[in-house]
Amino acid sequence: MSSQSFSRPGAVDLSALNGGGQPRPSAPGAAGGGFVIDVTEATFQSEVLTRSMSVPVVIDFWATWCEPCKTLSPILERLAAQYEGRFVLAKIDVDANQAIAQAAQVQSIPTVVAVLRGQLVPLFQGAIPEAQAKQVIDQLLQMAVANGVAGRADPIPGAGGSAEAEDGVAEEPIDPRFEAAYDAINAGDFDKAAEAYRQVLTESPGDAEAKAGLAQVELLRRTAGVDAAATVAAADANPADVDTQLLAADIEVVSGQVEKAFDRLIGTVRRVFGDDRERVRVRVVELFDIVGSTDPRVVKARSALASALF
Repeated sequence: MSSQSFSRPGAVDLSALNGGGQPRPSAPGAAGGGFVIDVTEATFQSEVLTRSMSVPVVIDFWATWCEPCKTLSPILERLAAQYEGRFVLAKIDVDANQAIAQAAQVQSIPTVVAVLRGQLVPLFQGAIPEAQAKQVIDQLLQMAVANGVAGRADPIPGAGGSAEAEDGVAEEPIDPRFEAAYDAINAGDFDKAAEAYRQVLTESPGDAEAKAGLAQVELLRRTAGVDAAATVAAADANPADVDTQLLAADIEVVSGQVEKAFDRLIGTVRRVFGDDRERVRVRVVELFDIVGSTDPRVVKARSALASALF
């Protein structure tokens, strides 16, 4: 099955940074097996660009003199440990690696970006709370899967994180019930992945994680190979076309524009009736499952949906 090409406003092509230069000393505290690595100009090609073809790479731009960095870096390292290879955290000292910082258009630190298939995706600047950082990572992983970057990294020899980040972190094991689904997603076989999730739901109909996984796989199937820009433009030009509104909302969720997707579908609920209204309602609920029932955007949209329906 073909995967979508990655496209997002503001993405920066980092392919020009293909190595070169001499290796520089690594930052202290990054030792032992794990998913946190120190990256230099000499290792950027192999550790970031090449790796990003199969696994999302999150870059933490920092410096020894940066006080907010000392708050944010342990948060990102904890998340890297908790997500067990669903992304790799690359730490880059901007003072020692100025060429990378310039290529990534870093204006201040801490700055956090992701790299998917060699393309840089801006995430955020400044220190943010752990819950907010986790929300950003979750959105990134949804976007990565939708663009065919769904691998899981093995623990990297010589990688790790600070003692503060590793202390007391209990890594969550992979639920064996979902291994078949994960393997199918990694192989790009969304039909097989959906079948695996349905099998879990047959045995445990109320399993929230399986429901969310099935909804996400169905989302990926619907958006695979779709011209995102053309679909959204068509939906904006034809608000009465329910099918196009549904697909445009799917694309917006995949690209991280969750609130815009919810607003689009709830607006559609207000304009249509009968079977069309029910179709849109069901899709909104499916997207709620994907984003997460406790997400503030879902809580807000759920209230708006109730108002639109009643």
